Amino acid sequence: MTVAWRPNGLESLRESLNFLLSNRIPRRFATRLMGWFSHIESPFLARISIAIWRRFSDLDLADARIDRFSSLHACFTRELKPGARPIDDDPRVMTSPCDGIVIACGPIEEGRLMQVKGSSYRLGDLVMNPELVGRYRGGQYVTLRLTPSMYHRFHAPYDCTVEHVSYIPGDTWNVNPPALKRIPGLYCRNERAVIRLVLEGSKEIVTLVAVAAILVAGIRLRFLDLLMNSFNRGAIELPCHASLGKGEEMGWFEHGSTIIMLAPRGASLAAGICEGVKIRLGRPLMQLQPISRGE
Repeated sequence: MTVAWRPNGLESLRESLNFLLSNRIPRRFATRLMGWFSHIESPFLARISIAIWRRFSDLDLADARIDRFSSLHACFTRELKPGARPIDDDPRVMTSPCDGIVIACGPIEEGRLMQVKGSSYRLGDLVMNPELVGRYRGGQYVTLRLTPSMYHRFHAPYDCTVEHVSYIPGDTWNVNPPALKRIPGLYCRNERAVIRLVLEGSKEIVTLVAVAAILVAGIRLRFLDLLMNSFNRGAIELPCHASLGKGEEMGWFEHGSTIIMLAPRGASLAAGICEGVKIRLGRPLMQLQPISRGE
C-alpha cells in the first residue's frame, strides 16, 4: 500500500529535496564513506565536524559522559552521565528502550503495523518468522525513531533474558518522514536485528526490531562480539542467553535509526503514548497485565 502524496508548498519542496539528497544517491557507498570518515581519530576534526553538525541540528551533549571526542563516531555512540535517564521501576511497566519520537503505535491488527498514516506493512515481512507473527496477533507495537542528533544506545525495557537474535540483511534507506511516506514497507527492506527477550518471571516474549539506516549503518549488541551491518553476507541466526536488568544497556546504532517494540496480547500503551510524542529512555512505554510477572 502506498501513500497518496501531494505537493503542499515550501514544506513539500523541502521534503522532496530531503528525500532526493538522502536516498537517491549510492546508499551503500555513502554509508561506507561516512563510516570511514566518522572513525578517523582526530580530536580537531571531530570538533569541527560536531560544530557543523550543531549548526544544522538540535544536537545537545549536555548529558554526555564526556565532552571531548576523539572522532565523530565517538560522538555518535556517546554514553550518558550516570543518572541522566532515570528508569521507571514500576514492575507493571515496560520502559522505552531508547530516546526517540513515536512514529506509529497501537494494536497489531490482522498481522499488520502502520508505517505512516495510510500505509501499513506485514509483520511477517519485518520479522521473517511465522511463530512471532502468531505470538503477536492482537498485541501492541510502538515504532520509535532515533534522529541523528539523539542518544544512539538502547537498553532493556524490562528485566529479561535475550534468548535469540536474527540479523536480516537489507538496504540502507533513510528512515525519516519523507522516506517513510514514499517507500512502502521501508522497515522490511532495510537491514535489521530481531531481538527476542523473555521477560523475567514469565514466559512472555517481547521483541525489539532494531532497524539500521543510511550513513554509518550498523548495529552492535554488547553481549555479542559482532558488528551487524549491510556488509555481512546473508542472514545470521544467533542463539544466546544474556540476562539484563531493566534499563541495562543492550547495544547501540552506529547512527540514528529506528526501534520497533512488539508486545503480546494483554499489553497496552502507557498513558500519553501517541504518534508524534518525544520520549526518553526509561520512561513508561507499555503497561503489562499483572499475570506477565508470573505467579
